[in-house]
Amino acid sequence: MHPILFKIGKVSVYSYGFMMALGIAVAVVGMRRMFKQNGYPEEKLYDLALVAVISGLIGSRLFYVVFYAWDAFLENPLMFFDLQGGGLVFYGSFLGGLVGGIVYLWRQKMPFWEVADMAAPYLALAYAIGRVGCFLNGCCYGKPTSLPWGVVFPGIGGVARHPTQIYSSLAALGLFVFLSWLYSRRHFSGQVFLCYVAGYALIRFIIEFWRENLVLWAGLTVGQVTALAAILLTLPFYMVLKRGIRHG
Repeated sequence: MHPILFKIGKVSVYSYGFMMALGIAVAVVGMRRMFKQNGYPEEKLYDLALVAVISGLIGSRLFYVVFYAWDAFLENPLMFFDLQGGGLVFYGSFLGGLVGGIVYLWRQKMPFWEVADMAAPYLALAYAIGRVGCFLNGCCYGKPTSLPWGVVFPGIGGVARHPTQIYSSLAALGLFVFLSWLYSRRHFSGQVFLCYVAGYALIRFIIEFWRENLVLWAGLTVGQVTALAAILLTLPFYMVLKRGIRHG
């Protein structure tokens, strides 16, 4: 693994942070093109991205603390601000960024579903890039496997494991291609974004069977329970928005 991607003098550039930043940058560039095509001010995109990133980081850390490190947090509440050991969860990042984005778009009087549809493909692409950072960092690994593409991650017993980070990255890349194709063919505002949420949740639910993770309920992991909740919440929104077009 390569947790440190490279060094500039005494400054270390970490793979995980670098790939996350690269994913965000690529998403912003892609969305800038979409904003221009749809007549939205480019500067609004940069403000939106900043709000979403900050609120996403807060949400990511909150999710991690509540589900994975609550006892440690009770012993030392200041550990919430210690990111050196990792502890960022995508679901929390998504929810935090979503709340921040909704508030920003509401204050700017911009249509949420329209902007969300533009963002959806690039959220998937950013995630695909970010998961490469997980692989290089050696975190978010899978269960032991005898398959020929199994990877031995350092510090966890020297056993070959599923490279679930790569599974997630490739699946998210496929989701990006599908959502990009769907955007110009959508039947109602919000369709692309809701397909992104449901598509990611389905991908996550399946990959969790190979991933080493905390079991929460009935043999399901935290990620799988959250994925099921995301799908169940997405379906009624999809039906309501679709029905609104029929009756409009």
